[in-house]
Amino acid sequence: MSAGTTEPTAMAGAAVGATTTGLTGRAARAAAVRELPVKDSEEAWTPEELAEVRSELMTEVDRLTRQLDDATSSFSALVRSSAEGSGDDQVDHGATTAGREHEMTIVNNARDLLEQTQRALVRMSSGAYGVCESCSGAVGKARLQAFPRVTLCMPCKSQAERR
Repeated sequence: MSAGTTEPTAMAGAAVGATTTGLTGRAARAAAVRELPVKDSEEAWTPEELAEVRSELMTEVDRLTRQLDDATSSFSALVRSSAEGSGDDQVDHGATTAGREHEMTIVNNARDLLEQTQRALVRMSSGAYGVCESCSGAVGKARLQAFPRVTLCMPCKSQAERR
């Protein structure tokens, strides 16, 4: 194992060690940052890199929260307006139903993305960021920098998509 590689089990042990040595809060999280798993071919996470990803995720939470609020308002208005048009013909009713389903899809997608983004922030704070939820291996720093919400390494993601 190279100096920049950390096994998930070592990461978990380091997080426990940080707690038992008296490090708390920011210091414990900073210690965990040094222990985030990376692939053998990757350099360890720097605090700056992790701060950049965290900032992107927090910006995304704000954006998705606004989008979810807007989509929820739009959906509510659509439901109210469809109740008022009870004398519409079948075509109008079909168009209203299609619009309602479209708005529901937008709301559900925004909600799912918001949950995934918040979960990534929680995993980052807990020291579990970058650990594959399926095999407990390293997700890969490059993969996380490209897609900060991912929770599976490429082999596990490929296997999940084949199912």
